[in-house]
Amino acid sequence: MSEKEAQDKILLVDDDPSSIELISEILQKTGLEVIIARDGEEALNRFLANSFELILTDLMMPKMGGIALLKEIKKKQKDAVVLIITGFGTIESDVSAIKAGAYDYISKPIKVDELELIIKRALEKRRLVKQLHSLKGILIAALISLPIWLIIGIILGWIWK
Repeated sequence: MSEKEAQDKILLVDDDPSSIELISEILQKTGLEVIIARDGEEALNRFLANSFELILTDLMMPKMGGIALLKEIKKKQKDAVVLIITGFGTIESDVSAIKAGAYDYISKPIKVDELELIIKRALEKRRLVKQLHSLKGILIAALISLPIWLIIGIILGWIWK
């Protein structure tokens, strides 16, 4: 992954210590900063207190499951990129996750190459969304300032006739 991605902070949410260890090791090897939460409530608190480029969450967890966490995150940050990870994948849970706004759905056991590729694409999507927001701001500023400069130009042109 690129040098810029070395600064990306990812929230990893799972109640299974072996999954956390494996996924965290994979992510750290690619230069990503990994913050860990062991259930949905802890993850939501960490999400609200920090800025994350990506959230990877297990589907089945105590206190608050992955879909509930996804919905809460999307309420707070509509363009958040959330990946659902599960060992209990069904078509219904896949569809439910995507309908709730998940970027993608990864089944356990996790394949390292697949996880790295999905994360790379998800981070790229996040960057593109951020750039789009910046461009929207520039466009709005230009649209607001254009009529003002046009009016000033007309007035100055009329005065200097």
